[in-house]
Amino acid sequence: MTAYQSDLLRLLDERGYVHQMTDATGLDALAAKQIVPGYIGFDPTAPSLHVGSLVQIMLLRRMQQTGHKPIVLMGGGTGKVGDPSFKDEARKLMTEETIASNIASIKRVFERFLTFGDGPTDAVMVDNADWLDKLEYLPFLRDIGQYFSVNRMLGFDSVKLRLDREQSLSFLEFNYMILQGYDFLELSRRLGVRLQMGGSDQWGNIVNGIDLGRRADGVELFAVTTPLITTADGGKMGKTASGAVWLNEDALPHYDYWQFWRNTDDRDVGKFLRLFTDLPLDETARLEKLEGAEINQAKIVLANEATAMCRGADAAALAAETARKTFEEGASGDALPTLAVTGSVGIVDALIGLSFCASKGEARRLIAGGGARVDGEKVVDETLTIEMRGNPVRVSAGKKHHGLLTAN
Repeated sequence: MTAYQSDLLRLLDERGYVHQMTDATGLDALAAKQIVPGYIGFDPTAPSLHVGSLVQIMLLRRMQQTGHKPIVLMGGGTGKVGDPSFKDEARKLMTEETIASNIASIKRVFERFLTFGDGPTDAVMVDNADWLDKLEYLPFLRDIGQYFSVNRMLGFDSVKLRLDREQSLSFLEFNYMILQGYDFLELSRRLGVRLQMGGSDQWGNIVNGIDLGRRADGVELFAVTTPLITTADGGKMGKTASGAVWLNEDALPHYDYWQFWRNTDDRDVGKFLRLFTDLPLDETARLEKLEGAEINQAKIVLANEATAMCRGADAAALAAETARKTFEEGASGDALPTLAVTGSVGIVDALIGLSFCASKGEARRLIAGGGARVDGEKVVDETLTIEMRGNPVRVSAGKKHHGLLTAN
């Protein structure tokens, strides 16, 4: 590891957040002597962010922990265009009402990770619609467009990917990188922002903004990108068989969020503890050395810490107790997903209603493979009808997904 002067880069380096940096020496010196305002942009494409965005949220948290100022940029303006970076096709355009609703919903999760306020290191949230919506086309072309080289833009991997595959890239999407670069310039002017962070797929867009700041205003700006976070089996972080792992509690129950972390591959425990919790590094090192059945204790620590940070300590404690009851005692916990039933319900409909299966065909395949259980008993008949007689009935899909049927 590099011997950095600043607490910021030292922490980011030690915990595994750094993939690329522009002028690491310059950024390190700046962060060692003053408060650095830094931002990350989030496009409001859904009412909730998912775990795939969590490493970026943690970057902002690390900034604040080391005495710097995190800025959350909501893409209310760029969200009307859609980032084409490494996408095979254009995103569907959203209405202004949908964008506003999504931003309001997403805002809630950031308050768990950051302290907002008016202080020098307090986080702030801004919306790029505040300046992008007011741009006039011809003045923008004249004042900003002159600094962008189409030759260079065509060379960025995010653009080349689409062109090499002979997939359409609209002029609307091609403009996205100009708008993102302009965001960096605007935030530099408005809030003194000196640093933009993001995933490795954003490198080209961020560098565009750095060049624009230098050419337009003569200001020195910096970039830090994170590696693509994958699981030990090569999968994309946050993608599971049952869908995205959403951060908002109204999009995913506390228990399912906790269970996602509890199901971490043994090989990923140390990495995830460093990236997604505040546990000291010496404790992380101790936990990741555990072997055999003991590694499950490290996974429980990971699940408790990650869930408490995102959902609150009470939610983490309830989810952990539900897991203990379900798996150790064979009883029913209070935080399992539930489905209210009037009279009776078929097992196929129950599996769909509990969101364990997306279709009847998927539910039948689960049953045929021996993966469905009712109160611990394997289901052998897909036509099974479950009669509700007052007490909750536990339905399981595989070893890791459990839910309750309750009498309505």
